[in-house]
Amino acid sequence: MRARAPSALRAFVWKELRHILRDRQTLVILLFMPLVQVLLFGYALRTDVRDLRVAVVDPTPDAMTLRLRNRLEATPRFRIVSVAASTGALEDQFQRRAADVAIVLPTSFADELARGGRTPVLLVTDASDPNSGTTMQSYVRAALADFESERAGLGLGAVRIRLESRMRFNPTLESSNLFVPGLIALVLTLVSALMTAISLSREKEQGTLEVLLVSPLRPWQIIIGKVLPYLALGFTITCLVLLAARMVFGVPVRGSVILLLAESVLFTIVSLSLGVLVAARTSSQRAAMLGALVGTMMPTALLSGMIFPITSMPRWLQPVTNVVPARWFIVIARGIMLKGVGLGYLWFETLVLAGMALLLLVAATRSFHARLD
Repeated sequence: MRARAPSALRAFVWKELRHILRDRQTLVILLFMPLVQVLLFGYALRTDVRDLRVAVVDPTPDAMTLRLRNRLEATPRFRIVSVAASTGALEDQFQRRAADVAIVLPTSFADELARGGRTPVLLVTDASDPNSGTTMQSYVRAALADFESERAGLGLGAVRIRLESRMRFNPTLESSNLFVPGLIALVLTLVSALMTAISLSREKEQGTLEVLLVSPLRPWQIIIGKVLPYLALGFTITCLVLLAARMVFGVPVRGSVILLLAESVLFTIVSLSLGVLVAARTSSQRAAMLGALVGTMMPTALLSGMIFPITSMPRWLQPVTNVVPARWFIVIARGIMLKGVGLGYLWFETLVLAGMALLLLVAATRSFHARLD
């Protein structure tokens, strides 16, 4: 008996190996996944901030303010997006995400510096991402310190600036305000895309979907019947997460709760369509699970801006994030919860999600129809 154990074990191992080798989709995904993980983690895991959009409020432009603006533009990290005489447009710029920081100069900036006192300059930062907000403030402080040193080194007189900071939308810099909107997207992706792909692929392996061939149901009706329970589950989970975020972590919901729930349903439809598409395109439950992980979970965690700012990623990788549905939903969730904006500011992101939902539903229906045939 003991002599037969090694041979039996070898036979069992070879059997499992042949089973994996026959499942080509699983093999390709297994070989492809480590490469994707290395590339995504290597390029996406960046904590620095690039392409910082600066709005300058300059009530009385003069030579000194022009030199200050030129000094900011000379820094590769800064890009001045607007110069205005008043702060009236700042709120709209922050809500539209057209500006990351605003530098508000006092009236008669050059005269204030000439008096020799510490001239007050107000720095307003979008702190909906507290990590990026703190980093952006540090960059602006360093740039203004360089401006002071540069003026003193050229013998043009000492420049002394007293910088006053204001954090918008997240003044206490609570990290939960950053992560909770992203966690909603992550949980909805997990429940919708991953569970749907596994459920449908399991039924396909067991042969229970063959019964549908003789039923009067059409492919789109079958898909609706399969995804409606998960849609209801996703809606329930969204309500529970929002309740926990408010009661436990104190995350505000400054905008419309109804709009946020409606956007969550739209995002759930996109995730469910992805799950159905993955299940229809894969041949086994194992391949469907790995495909859903690679195609939905990893991009949601790394390329959606949930943890790492998209602006800090390489320029060639930033356009890739546009195809990640969670990227648009997180912008919507943070806008409603932290900034209190409505559909008037989030119409583009909503339109992108709706287009993705329509496109993926059509692709999933056709793929499912071909699989049944």
